Amino acid sequence: TVVEKLVNDLLGVCQILSADDFMPRLQPAVGVGSFLGGWNASGEDLVCRLLVPLKPPPGHSFHLELGT
Repeated sequence: TVVEKLVNDLLGVCQILSADDFMPRLQPAVGVGSFLGGWNASGEDLVCRLLVPLKPPPGHSFHLELGT
């Protein structure tokens, strides 16, 4: 939860700095999978997976392209 809060704080700053841009809008991070699933056999490395959803900028939309 500490990493998720830190990432969300960073995303909040990015949202403020890019408020007048036509860049995709970063949404709050979402934890994916279990934290303990990232344990390495040696116990040295931890893996925390966070998904950062994107929202289209105002006046734009995302759509899937078939066949690519």
